[in-house]
Amino acid sequence: MKVSLLISSLFLCVSTFGQDTLKSVATIDTLETKPVSDSLSTYQFPDFRDMDTSMRSTYDFVDYSKNNYQFYSKESRGFEAFYDKMSSLIENKKGKMNLYHIGGSHLQADIYTHDVRTYLQTRWEGVTGERGWVFPFDLAKTNNPGNYEFSSPNTWKPYRSVVQKPHKVNIDYGILGCAVTCPDSAIIVKFKHDRTTVKPPIQRLRIYHNVGEFPYSIHFGVDELLVDSKVSNLEEGWTEIHFTDPVDTLNIQFARLGYHAPELELHGFLMMNDEPGFSYTAIGVNGAGLYTYLKNIRFEEQLKAYPPDFFAYSVGTNDGNVPYADFKPEVYKANLEKMMQMALRANPDVALLLTVPNDSYYRRRYLNRNIGREREMIIELAKEYDMAVWDLYGVMGELGSSKTWKLNGLMRSDLIHFTHPGYHFKGDLYIDGLLKFMDQFELKKETAKTEEE
Repeated sequence: MKVSLLISSLFLCVSTFGQDTLKSVATIDTLETKPVSDSLSTYQFPDFRDMDTSMRSTYDFVDYSKNNYQFYSKESRGFEAFYDKMSSLIENKKGKMNLYHIGGSHLQADIYTHDVRTYLQTRWEGVTGERGWVFPFDLAKTNNPGNYEFSSPNTWKPYRSVVQKPHKVNIDYGILGCAVTCPDSAIIVKFKHDRTTVKPPIQRLRIYHNVGEFPYSIHFGVDELLVDSKVSNLEEGWTEIHFTDPVDTLNIQFARLGYHAPELELHGFLMMNDEPGFSYTAIGVNGAGLYTYLKNIRFEEQLKAYPPDFFAYSVGTNDGNVPYADFKPEVYKANLEKMMQMALRANPDVALLLTVPNDSYYRRRYLNRNIGREREMIIELAKEYDMAVWDLYGVMGELGSSKTWKLNGLMRSDLIHFTHPGYHFKGDLYIDGLLKFMDQFELKKETAKTEEE
């Protein structure tokens, strides 16, 4: 069955999880002009894919014509590979795809990214997937995503690469940019899914902890009977546990071996299973910029351990939240390129989506013209690497549009962050852009096949 038929029959709703923002219907705008498929850069997108077209009048200040993956080249090796693998996964129900999305506080909250995760893991029968990376923000006493919960009777010391700079603390941050430590000899950490319709089972759990010596035993309470094996990599700092049967909650018990052992460090958890499907990992630290993640010593090492098929970059709000004269576009571009190259080293065929940050105000009072300058750098990189751009800034209405979004209940008074309805609306836009990309590449494939015949 072709992917377009699968999409038409199975994508009956874009946002069952964003009911307070959109009524889901399978309505597709007809194109005024026939799509051009010989070049990615000249393809004509419809304004809507599966979103309710009444949004045009509900939020008439939104530029829906920009809500797509814009290419600036005829071909894209990374997105070609992404489309082929995704199509095969959907049709054959075999394999896995790792999708990453990195940003700052928008991503730490994991609201619209969880909408995307939920969509991918529920739209195709027999294609679910695994949770991927999570961090115990609850233990760090900062906002935890609402779709999972960590708890512990112990007291933890939080480390965030934005606040406790890597060069000032003895912490080698990894891909998630955070850590928590505890000096106790007996430690308990519990995990459960929370407020989510998707609860991928955990069959393999990788715990990222102290690098080098790790004098702690790890047990799982009543689920210890399900532990099939434990393997540790002291050089990279992780222990992986295989369960005979999948579990959906965790009761991890760490017991210190020896009085003089170093305190326990936790850098994150990688939750995996044997189900075909998608993982969608949101990487976000409040206040983080590109410069933050580039200083995380073990970022690339950990990315290579769980390589990406797709990587979306939504980093720039904090990079550009400075006076106009202080912002250096060429530095922003160089930092973003370094982040892109790490993903390409992890997987040369990865698809990189460069997203333009949302419009925002500097100190709530001043128009932030730096976002437009970031967009110029993003487009330059997309051209150089044959990758795609999702122009959220353009979709919103460009300079100053965040005030209009606030007046319509979609942004908070800080004119940087969205409200919950705003994040869900953002998720719906994001998903519609993904579906348009799939339609575009299917038409491209069909046209190429016809030309060969």
